[in-house]
Amino acid sequence: MSILDVGCGPGTITIDLATRVPRGHVIGVDQVPEPLEAAMKLAIDTGIVNASFQQGDALNLPFPDGSFDVMHAHQLVQHIPDPVHALREMRRVARPGGLVAVRESDSSSAAWFPNNPGLQGFRDLCPRVARFNKWDMDAGRKLVSLALQAGFSRENINASAGAWCYSSPEERAHWAELLTGAMVHGSIGRSAIQEGIATQGDVEHIVEGLRIWGAEEDAWYAVLHGEVICHV
Repeated sequence: MSILDVGCGPGTITIDLATRVPRGHVIGVDQVPEPLEAAMKLAIDTGIVNASFQQGDALNLPFPDGSFDVMHAHQLVQHIPDPVHALREMRRVARPGGLVAVRESDSSSAAWFPNNPGLQGFRDLCPRVARFNKWDMDAGRKLVSLALQAGFSRENINASAGAWCYSSPEERAHWAELLTGAMVHGSIGRSAIQEGIATQGDVEHIVEGLRIWGAEEDAWYAVLHGEVICHV
């Protein structure tokens, strides 16, 4: 079985997929090269030999028609101005009888406890950055519609939903660290400052709020995801 993981980032899911097809091969593609270095290192560190990584644009995948049995994307189309085109590309490079599997969050469904001023700043900032960059942070609820627009027939679309819930000390620490990284080094904080939506001081205030939330013993976070598996 051959699998393409589109928007693979640092490759954690790509590596998991590779462990499930030991006699197959998985390719992870991402538009920017930086996370691919971490992905290749992860493959080496975990002893995975049936996964490879390369740079590639989801709107113009560098593969011929019908190349893969499974196309996979996780938290990708919400960051693409033309998600329908991205799904059409995934459909194009999937083999007849193959699958296109997509999972996207639905940020409006997110619930946090307890709140604090920095955390509230984060919750206010994210939609503003998303609007400026033409991201759709509620793409999860629209996946069936997007798949239909991309050319899949309704009877070939299986829709479902799942949820993340972070509450244990390890989960809270992980989520706070991940969002802190997005504010300090990632696209959210960088875009906010460059676009004049927030100042460096605002970002630092948000980071402190995220850290405070992560240290609260009763802290809790959950968000809904939309999922589709489309048969080609």
